Amino acid sequence: MDLQANYSGNLLEAGLDEVGRGCLAGPVVAAAVILPTDYFHPVLTDSKLLSRKQREKLRDQICQDALAWAIAEVSPEVIDQINISKASFRAMHQAVNELQIAPEFLIVDGNQFMPYPGLEHACVVKGDTKYFSIAAASVLAKTYRDDLMAELSQQFPEYGWEQNVGYPTIRHRQAIKEQGITPHHRLSFKLLPEI
Repeated sequence: MDLQANYSGNLLEAGLDEVGRGCLAGPVVAAAVILPTDYFHPVLTDSKLLSRKQREKLRDQICQDALAWAIAEVSPEVIDQINISKASFRAMHQAVNELQIAPEFLIVDGNQFMPYPGLEHACVVKGDTKYFSIAAASVLAKTYRDDLMAELSQQFPEYGWEQNVGYPTIRHRQAIKEQGITPHHRLSFKLLPEI
């Protein structure tokens, strides 16, 4: 299916997406991207459907083409305090706050959002496969978070974060079992399956 450039008509709209909800470690990261209302890109789509090389190439292109973009993260400590859902919305709100241009409308990947004060929004299920701005936000959030987890992995190599980026893989769970937890783990998550 072809992606569309604009949901709301001709309003200046920001696409929002987050990455890292289901991870056991690391922050949740969100991005907000405002693209031109007639934007088109032949390759840009949901970051999960792209190779790492494609995502990295697209990141530079998005940053160049976007009218404005911003990335925000919410720490594991805050995730534990307020829960992952609220933390995801907080990261999205922070990304909107940091945009160099104020958007007139927000389109959000998924089916839930905590309304942003003074701005209308629309939730779009699988939005990162339907709208360029959401796809762009997914690419920026994912590349940023992947790089961050690879960096953290140098301090904690046993957990394999450079590959699993904090998701609950067998290697990651095994390392938690053998090495214990790190300051980057989310204590409110079930870190080890029940035996």
